Amino acid sequence: MAPVAQHRPRILVVEDDRTLNGQIAGLLEGKGYRIHQCYEGEGALIAAISQRFDLILLDVLLPKLDGFAVLDRLRKTRQTPVMMLTARGAEEERILGYRCGADDYVPKPFGFTELLLRIEALLRRTLGATDQRADPEALTVGSLTLDRSRLVARYAGTLLTLTPIQFRLLWVLVLHQGEVLSKPYLYQLVLEREFSRYDRSLDMHLSRVRRKLAEAGMAADRLQTVHGKGYCFL
Repeated sequence: MAPVAQHRPRILVVEDDRTLNGQIAGLLEGKGYRIHQCYEGEGALIAAISQRFDLILLDVLLPKLDGFAVLDRLRKTRQTPVMMLTARGAEEERILGYRCGADDYVPKPFGFTELLLRIEALLRRTLGATDQRADPEALTVGSLTLDRSRLVARYAGTLLTLTPIQFRLLWVLVLHQGEVLSKPYLYQLVLEREFSRYDRSLDMHLSRVRRKLAEAGMAADRLQTVHGKGYCFL
């Protein structure tokens, strides 16, 4: 059964096998769904946080970031329904997927009829409640506290005078503590625009945040620049 005319659900198809990706996209478009295709994890993550989707079909084995890493990062800021595509019989993949926040899974190889039925069932359960913010209201890491509702940051009791963009940058890095976040990801999530290699604005924001943290007493190397990869809060 095709989607109702007044709302054509948007589905992000993330599969590195271009033939299979195209087959899935063509099938779903033929049923009235709006489709966006991605072939690797980093691009999929950026698409998932920068656009509104009703469902994400997410393969496990992907270049750059695997499906589990994409899902884990996505769930820190979005609750878009995710159906994972896993190898048949790979029970550990399904368990890990559920632990990371997957809503359903379909083992490969799958029949397109089964896939359609599973998609329709998941959308019936979730449509209208997608893409909600999942961030907590506050974060505390050691002596650093962040209050998202008031955009207030303190380190060891010292108030940090951060602009809204600087606060958001620090918030995202702390939320993903220990992970290296790429510039394209941060540009989309923090600055809400596409990354340009000639645009140094994020570098300047990060430099100012690092300086303000250091002035408050935090070790400067807690906020690291990972050459060729991005930034990380330790």
